[in-house]
Amino acid sequence: MNQKILEEITRQNYTSITNKIEEFIDNQIKKSNYNGVIFGLSGGLDSAVLAHICKRSLEEKTLALIMPDTQITPSIETEDAMKMISLLGLEYKLIDIAPIVNQYSQYIEPNEFSKGNLRARVRANILYYYANSKKYLVLGSSDKSEFLIGYFTKYGDGASDILPINSLYKLQIREIAKFLGVPQNIIEKKSSPHLWKSHEAEKELGITYEEIDSILYCIFEKKLAIEKIPEITQIDKEIVNKVNQLYLDSMHKRESQKNMENNQ
Repeated sequence: MNQKILEEITRQNYTSITNKIEEFIDNQIKKSNYNGVIFGLSGGLDSAVLAHICKRSLEEKTLALIMPDTQITPSIETEDAMKMISLLGLEYKLIDIAPIVNQYSQYIEPNEFSKGNLRARVRANILYYYANSKKYLVLGSSDKSEFLIGYFTKYGDGASDILPINSLYKLQIREIAKFLGVPQNIIEKKSSPHLWKSHEAEKELGITYEEIDSILYCIFEKKLAIEKIPEITQIDKEIVNKVNQLYLDSMHKRESQKNMENNQ
């Protein structure tokens, strides 16, 4: 893998980026005439970055919802989310979605993959319930890597009013997390939406985020032809084609989503 490409991706002005994200969120609240923001806090990296950004400038206008399915979500995830709340002092609600998912399961035919996506959609319903009651905007936690390859559940974790961090690749999210002071154990944690037991993003995708980001960066920032990317990135042609196909196949998921870059 080409280390120079990775360095090019991660070498950014994170002070400036953080300020722009904060300004973007604040402008969207004022523009919409809303009272604040709400987001799902999972114990993972992306939502931890959102939590720290909200703490900096929107502490009194933020609600974090922690929504594990206690039948499949590792307890350490909920513990990490609660530690984040203790660290930042944000208002929060802890809601176990297992009883809700179980209630659905009594009426629908079994399918574990679809049930995983159902969990994401249950969380979205709860987020919007509280968003409506408090007149808050829902913040999505998709980063650019996952947004571009469609690694989110449509109308689930992909449901949001604004996407503050989807201008940042996963590798950049790790770097801004360091800048913001996110605990190291969360920065180093394997990415997972926890839609089923032992769910890990890189295992499911069969690709590392270093590979994903290198390929996407060459496509979208460097504007390189697909056939040139394997040589430049030193990544197998099959992996390059797979990432490009994930992008193409997930076009429909992005049609109704708002991109931070297009709203600034």
